[in-house]
Formats: sequence, structure tokens, C-alpha cells
Amino acid sequence: MVCIAIVAGEASGDVLGAALLNTLQQRFPHAEFIGIGGPEMIRLGFKSLYSIERLSVMGLFEVLKHLPSLLKMRKRLFQQLLDKKPDIFVGIDAPDFNLGLERKLKEAGVTTVHYVSPSVWAWRQWRVKKIAASIDLMLTLFPFEVEFYRDNNIPAKFVGHPLASAIPVKTDMQVARSELGLSKDSVVMALLPGSRRSEVKKLSKLFIQVAIECYKNNHELEFIAPFATKATQEIFQAEIDTCGVILPVTLLSGQSRLAMQSSDCILLASGTAALEAMLLKKPMVVTYIMNGFTFWILKKFKILKSSLYSLPNVLSGSMLVKEYIQNDATKDNIVNAMTELLESLGENPSLSIQYNALHGSLIQEERYQAGNVIADLIEKQSR
Repeated sequence: MVCIAIVAGEASGDVLGAALLNTLQQRFPHAEFIGIGGPEMIRLGFKSLYSIERLSVMGLFEVLKHLPSLLKMRKRLFQQLLDKKPDIFVGIDAPDFNLGLERKLKEAGVTTVHYVSPSVWAWRQWRVKKIAASIDLMLTLFPFEVEFYRDNNIPAKFVGHPLASAIPVKTDMQVARSELGLSKDSVVMALLPGSRRSEVKKLSKLFIQVAIECYKNNHELEFIAPFATKATQEIFQAEIDTCGVILPVTLLSGQSRLAMQSSDCILLASGTAALEAMLLKKPMVVTYIMNGFTFWILKKFKILKSSLYSLPNVLSGSMLVKEYIQNDATKDNIVNAMTELLESLGENPSLSIQYNALHGSLIQEERYQAGNVIADLIEKQSR
């Protein structure tokens, strides 16, 4: 029986992992899937040996706090996977955890694939040597990444971004509003302060302050805020309770895509959500605040190689959407940017044209998508 080991990091990795399972289960109906996954993967029969939330740690300082327990878990997981002798290992994102695991598995004779390239082209480029020693194949979500790996003699394939295939070029705002029970005539701003608890803790107060100021300027506004977990929703709700202002905000458990689809504009934390908002063709403002020490280290030692942070801007190579990072992420800056978006809704056709072009560039033919590439590799090994 085919055994496929997968380790996915955080909510976005769980979504990618579930898409992989759908394809791989069709190619290998009796395969066993083990490792670390989230609720979407588990729902499809994946056996998760540890909670995915233990990998949802971001930033140098945050990782250092959890490093001993993460290393202990990785050591145990390596032995568990080795005992299973998987036909292939797929690390989805979480490079700081997965690359070390992949290296040990590769040395033990297991074929290793990493799915979702770390942003080595943007920062910490020295990791490319570790990647070369750890993997047999890199699967990239973005076409420009393949050239970087080929220049460094690392096998890589562009497999397209699943979101680009899953989201239609044109979506219906009113259908989404109907499903969420929102008024068709309201002006709706979606608030997405992140999927990790650390992100939501840092950004909740800022997002609520921005929402309050925007609502003062426009009482037709409604707000909608989806959350990946109950814990993150409770953090946001607690911040609302302390602000002393009544806001017309609807909190959702999950349903982030519907929330964004139903909105006129979006304020969000930098990450996969910004890509999803772009694919939904939504005006947005992107922001992010990391641990101050982490950011200082990145700037001090010039670890960051890119001046662009959000995926729409990285993909376009320009400041396509406004982004406010760290010290620039102030209430005044973001309120001004959101106000500009609200005042110009429907008046920026060039943005939609650029969004559409980027959307098309991220779609790959089905036979070259991740699940089929991995399945082909397994079949090739068994011949």
C-alpha cells in the first residue's frame, strides 16, 4: 500500500494539503496519509500525529520561544515517519520546520518534495544551500520562482496556485451577501487581521480603531470579520468589548472567502489572504506588524531583499495596493488609505485589468498541478 507523508503548516497549508489529498486519493484510492495536517485534511481521512497549531508560529522571537518543543516534536515525528517508510514526503510550507525534517528523511532514502517555495528570493537567501540538501523537488506557486531555483541547480516545477483555479475570474458579490445575510445595499468593509493568534493579538486593536474612524466618517458602513479559529475570534471580540463603541460588525467562524467576496473593500494582514483578495478583484489595504526585535534584526542585517511585502505587489513588481508595515502601520495612515478606497469604489478599472492579468498567470494546466506531479513521481519510483 502506498504511504504518503505530509506536514502542513497553518491554515493555508491545510487548504493546500486538502487539495493534494483530493487528487492523490483519486490516483491512489487505498493510500495511507500521515503526518501533520489541519481540519480540512483530517476530514478527508488524513491521520494527523500532532496539532497543526503547534506549527503556526511566525517571527524570529516567537519561534525561539517555542524552539525546544518544536525540535522535540520534529525528532519524534522523524522516527514515526521512518518507521512507516513512506513512499514520499511532502512538506507544505513551514520551511523552518519542514526543511530540517526533509533533510533527515532524504538522507534516510525517502523522496522529499517541498510544496510552496520559501521566499528565498526576498530574504534569507543563504537558505538555498539547505534547500538543495533537503529536497528532491520544489513545487512553486508562482512562475517567477522556478528560474531562481534553476539558477541554483535545484529541480523545481511551477504547479500553479490552487486559489487561482478555484476562484472564478468574476465572482458575484450579491450571492455572497445573500449567503451571509448582509444587506445588498450596504457598503461592506472586510477585516482580516490574520489566521495566527500572534497576528490577531498584534493587529486587532489597530483594525478596530481604523473601523471606528471609518464608521464615524460613513455611517452606511458595515464590517465583517472572519476568523480561522475560535481562539482568534475571541481575541478580536475581547478587543471590541474594551473599545467602548458600538460597531456594526459581524464576526464569522471561517468563511473568509465569502466574507471577502461580499465586501466592497478589505483591510487585511499580509499573507495568503492578500492573494485571495486580489483573485476576488477587491480593493485592499495590506498591513503587518511583527515582533519589534525580529523586524530590527531583519533590517539591521539587511536580510530582507525586497521592498515589497504583499503578494499582489510582489507579483506585479510594483505598489499595486497600499501596504503599511511595522512603524508605518498607524491608525492615521490606514484610515486615510481606506477612506481613499471607499471614496473611489468602482472608479479604478486599471486595477481590475492588472488583477485579471495576474490571475491568469497563476493558473496551470491540471496535469502540471501539484497533486498530479507528486502522483507521477510516486509512480515513476515504483517502476
